[in-house]
Amino acid sequence: MQLQFYNIINDELRGSEDTHTVTDPRTEEELWPCPIATASDFEDAVAAASKAFLTWSQTSLAERQALLVKLADNIKEHGDELAAVLARETGKSTILANIDVQAAVAQSLYYSQNGLSDEIQHEDDHSRVIATHIPIGTVGAICPWNFPLILSNIKIVSSLVTGNCVIVKPSPFTPYAVLKHIELARGIFPPGVLQVLNGGAELGAAMCSHPGIHKISFTGQTSTGKKVMAACAKTLKKVTLELAGNDACIVLPDADLDKAVPSIASGGFFNAGQVCVASKRIYVHEGIYDEFLERLVREVEEKYQVQEDGTVPSVFGPVDNKLQFEIVKGIIEDCKRRGFDIRTGGKTVDVAESGKGFWLEPTIVSRPEEGSLLVQEEQFGPVLPILGWSDEDDVVRRANLANAGLGASVYSRDLKEAERVARRLEAGSVWINQSERPNFAAYFSGIKDSGFGGEMGRQGLLSYAYTKCLHFTK
Repeated sequence: MQLQFYNIINDELRGSEDTHTVTDPRTEEELWPCPIATASDFEDAVAAASKAFLTWSQTSLAERQALLVKLADNIKEHGDELAAVLARETGKSTILANIDVQAAVAQSLYYSQNGLSDEIQHEDDHSRVIATHIPIGTVGAICPWNFPLILSNIKIVSSLVTGNCVIVKPSPFTPYAVLKHIELARGIFPPGVLQVLNGGAELGAAMCSHPGIHKISFTGQTSTGKKVMAACAKTLKKVTLELAGNDACIVLPDADLDKAVPSIASGGFFNAGQVCVASKRIYVHEGIYDEFLERLVREVEEKYQVQEDGTVPSVFGPVDNKLQFEIVKGIIEDCKRRGFDIRTGGKTVDVAESGKGFWLEPTIVSRPEEGSLLVQEEQFGPVLPILGWSDEDDVVRRANLANAGLGASVYSRDLKEAERVARRLEAGSVWINQSERPNFAAYFSGIKDSGFGGEMGRQGLLSYAYTKCLHFTK
């Protein structure tokens, strides 16, 4: 499959003398040359967005939402092409790549029906106050590699439905599908409204410091997020940061294991654990620990194994890139050095029959030390610690790490008891009796080191707008 890719500036295709290639995580084959945007490309994109904003910001919500329907239709029309590209660059199976594409369709359609409208904030016999929501300007969307379309498109549609222009910077680990998505969307929106530039940290830094970018929406590591926030402060940009999670899952003694075990296996090993809100630390009550562990190992060995053929339906795949592969491999090797009880998996060399690809076995570690690397740091890969607990105050304290404020989950047959524990967890979202899956209608945000602000739902859209109050005297 020979393809060409371009930066999209003012609806024009633009190549570059400088290119880079991405490695297929399944096979370690080099993929297609990808143009690296220059400083001049970036300035041209900012100028185009600034010009387009003058008229785009004056469009009605209904007009913008009608174009989001066209965006959704365009993704559907080119879904097979986008999924094929995405599968190659991420290593996802066909079924996982299609999930990424179909979620982008669903996001676009959701916001075609949901936006910000005026609201009465106060009214009495003498006055009335109406809140209206106006666009900010140009949004810089700095995107991650684990779900390229889902996590870039949410920033795109949130920007567009609120009347902003947006310049997208995909991860250099997975630039292809996002570049192709925006290339194929040319003509839907006025030139300059939706643009994309491929580049690395230098481009991201330029976006954060440029006065012509008025908001940054960033998804990625906490350490990078802090740098983004510091850089944006110099121009008082609005900032949304979705950062690392290290989500805790607490299994109460009355949990229904027939339902909890498959759900937690999915929460931990879906997309090889490369999910921002994956179940990353499992705390199981001592009264059911042994049975839970036995069942989980069996579930994982039956359903989450290396499958080199990407056309075979599977939600488990390789680690996306060499850098993350080495990080996760190092965590597994650290567990071995410390003599932890690895109940399944643990192999880090020649995992696939071909000997190629960034493959790691789904690995379950029983009772690692609380202070270990595996427990204290987000692994973002297919290795899962199972820890015991008997005292609620103790397990809540252990769950509430400073770097664990994105999501969490609780399992119990007693919904009131589960809710009571969930309310004690310091996380932006808590799921009860289900693995962590964000909902477009629900505000999704991290607290503590897991983020600043949030995306999705009506509250997420508010971060893409200024709220202006109109005061009327009767």
